[in-house]
Order: sequence, then C-alpha cells, then structure tokens
Amino acid sequence: MDTLGYLGQGFGVATTPLNLITALSGTLIGTVVGLLPGLGPINGVALLIPIAFALGLPPETSLILLAAVYLGCEYGGRISSILLNIPGEASAVMTALDGHPLARQGKAGIALSISAAGSFFGGLIATIGVTIFAPLLATWAVAFGPAEYFVMMVFAIACLAGMAGNKPVKTGVAALIGLLLSCIGIDSNSGVYRFTFGSLGLSDGIQFVVLVLGLFSISEILVLLERTYYGQTALKTSGRMMFNMKEFMFIKWATLRSGVVGFFMGILPGAGATMASAVAYMSEKRIATRDNRFGDGDLRGLAAPETANSAAACGSMVPMLTLGVPGSGTTAVMLGALTLYNITPGPMLFQNQPDIVWGLIASLFIANIMLVVMNIPLIRVFTRILAVPYWALVPGIAIVTAIGVYGVHATTFDLFLMIVIGVIGYILRKFDFPLSAILLGFILGGIMEQNLRRALSISNGDLSILWSSPITWGGWALVALMVVLPIYRGWRQRRARVPLAP
Repeated sequence: MDTLGYLGQGFGVATTPLNLITALSGTLIGTVVGLLPGLGPINGVALLIPIAFALGLPPETSLILLAAVYLGCEYGGRISSILLNIPGEASAVMTALDGHPLARQGKAGIALSISAAGSFFGGLIATIGVTIFAPLLATWAVAFGPAEYFVMMVFAIACLAGMAGNKPVKTGVAALIGLLLSCIGIDSNSGVYRFTFGSLGLSDGIQFVVLVLGLFSISEILVLLERTYYGQTALKTSGRMMFNMKEFMFIKWATLRSGVVGFFMGILPGAGATMASAVAYMSEKRIATRDNRFGDGDLRGLAAPETANSAAACGSMVPMLTLGVPGSGTTAVMLGALTLYNITPGPMLFQNQPDIVWGLIASLFIANIMLVVMNIPLIRVFTRILAVPYWALVPGIAIVTAIGVYGVHATTFDLFLMIVIGVIGYILRKFDFPLSAILLGFILGGIMEQNLRRALSISNGDLSILWSSPITWGGWALVALMVVLPIYRGWRQRRARVPLAP
C-alpha cells in the first residue's frame, strides 16, 4: 500500500466518533494548559497519561489525545505572550517580542488571528512533511551526533546577533548572563557545586519555570504597578479582530519559510519548538529589508515563531515514531506512554501497526483544523483581558504565577528566587536589555554543555571532533557567516553615511 493509501486508512481511524471527541478534548485542554504560565506541554501531556491509561483508551486514541494536547499547548502559549507579555510556555518567548507591542498598539485581535493562522499553517506544513518524508528524514537525523548538536547550538548563539538591532552589546551581555545562569547547580559529571554560594536550593540549578516567570511575569507585574502609579489606564483594542488580505500577503513568505525551518528543527532530537521559534525569528529579521519593525510590532516577527513552533511540534513526532528517539521533551513523555501499551517505536512500527502511526498522523491534520476553528471565534473573548484595569490584573497574574512556580517543587525558595529574578529583570528592562536573549542563552547553555561533554567523551578529549564531519564544517561556516555579516552590514552603513569628497 502506498503513502496515500496508508493516510486514507489513518483518516479512517482518526475520524471515528471516539477519536474525534478525544482530539477535540485534547485541543481544549492543551489551549488552557498553554495559556497558564508554568505548566507547558510536558506537564500537560504527563498529567494525562495515567488518566488515559485508567480510562482504558486504545493506544491510538491515547496517542491522539496526547498529540492534541501538545499542539493545543503550542497554540495556547501565544495568548498570554501577546496580551500580557508573559510566555505561557518556552516556545512562546519569541512571540512576545512583536506580539505584545502589537497588543499595546491596540491590535491585539489582529495579533491573535495572525498567530493562530501561523500556527495552523506551520502545523499543516509539518504534517505534510511527516506524511511524505518521515522515513527519509529520520535516517538523516541520525547523522547528528553530539559534535553536530554542539555546533548547531553555537550557530543559534551566533544568530542572537539577529535580535540585536542597534544594541549588539546589550544583547551579547544578556546572552552571556543566560549562559552563566545555566551553569548554576551540581556538575553532573564531577559532582562539584557551581555558583550555588552554599545554598542547597540552588544545587539543582535554576528551574526554567522560575526563570521565565521571574524575568517576564514578575517584571511585568512591576511595570503594571508603575503604570498604575502614574495613572495609566488599561489598553484599548481595535474593533477589528481579524487580519485582512493585505496583512496576510505581507507575512505569506515568512510563514512558508518558518514552517519549513520549524519542521526540520523538529525532526532533530533535542532541538524542539523553542529552538525552532528562535531560529525562525532571527532568520526572518535578517531577511527583512522592507518596513523592518522587528521588536516594535512587525507582523512577520509574530508569524515566524508561531509558525515554526507548531511545525516543530509536529516534526518532533518523526524521530519518536521511526527511531524511538524523542524529538523534544514532550515527545519523550509520549514515548513513555507507548511503553505502557507495549508498543516499540521504530521502522517496523509503520509495518506492524500502521493504524496507530497513520491514525496519529491523520489526527494532526484534524487537530490543527479544530484549533484554528476554535481559537478564531474566541479572539474577542481573549482580548477582553486587556480591558481589565491594571490594579485588578496584577493580583490575578501574581496568583497564577505563584501557583505555577510553587507547583514545580513545592518550595518557598523558588518563590523568593523568582521574585529576586523578577526585580533584576525589571531593572534590566529599564536599561533596555533584551530579556529574551537571557532566556535563550539559558536554554542553549545547558544543551551546549551536555553535547560538548559527550563529544569530548567519545573522542577522549580530542577537540578535532568538533570539526571532523561535513555537517560540522557547514555549521562552522554558518557561524562565521552570522558573525561576519553584521560587521559587513555595519561597515556598509557607515560608508554610506560618509559624504563623498567633492
């Protein structure tokens, strides 16, 4: 049977009444989980696994539920990022850069509809990619070892220059702060305490939830309190809740490019939606030459990360299904669900249990349609959040933030640490440091260290492993390009400003 035949068989599985209801329930739950800061898709999927198992759901139905929750979280995370400048989950960090400025300009409805459309097209592009290229791309992904991943992380750090704009020094300092924060805690190899200053609370390092909610949520609370003190009122929203055709045509190529980038990043184990959204955003900022307003409410800067993170979420299913290697933290949890049903993922899964594989792939199409149909009508409801006075909004944000952080380890230390990070984040915002660069440096730092250690362990400490394969050669060439290109552009701009001699 060919691919289309298998896909048709998958739609037969996905469109049964039970699986349709399951997909709808999963998308609703995922949207709510993604909206709430601190939960994220990993927690949402992990909480539902025992419930699905206890209900006695068939394996294909359980996978459809978990995949729908995963996609729903990617949709939901954008809502609080755009409206409140508080990322609902990690991959929504880049969404806030242009999404929240649009909301402050009274275009919250347009921003939400653009992001919903971007998420839909990203999921659609990636699902088509999964359908056509899954076995081939899984083989390609195996070629990435720890050395290749390390070079890819260095490339991502170099790409941070694309976020710099006219403040490269501040962006670089912010990224270095993030890298430093990622080093805090017990060294997993030697057991040495690093930068803990005798505090047991820091022995496990700074939790991602604590950092992201401190930097964004607490600092945003302080900003809202400041605005309340100076008598500023709630934001106004425009009457238009949907983007128009002109706006769609403006973002179409950014959406297409970001969908492809997100899909290819998704199939790489460990890269994930957060990395995909960052690379897509920075790539589009470099490409943009016409009406470049990235960071101040550019529609392309909103569409790119949203398209990429949804594409990466779907793409991460490829290594999970074909190799048994999770493409992200969330698919690692889903891999655990497969073991509960005694299902062994790998190349033979496509032959031995095609109903499960193709039913899941078909459900990705259906879940994407459900999400966009469900989210577009709710835009007017979501934008009502902006009409809430600041004095009433602050307690609500504070309560949700505290619950999100306390729920991780149930320790008051995390709450105090979050407040300290929030105050520092507020001060950095006042001096115009990009908080997103800190967060990306923190995320990339841990991955870089792990892969560098693995690469050096394989080579017995020989650094040449970092440039010993064609993939690493290409990676270092891209790093050099990312470093040289801004310098060259700056030189050209300075040269253009120098008046010609008479």
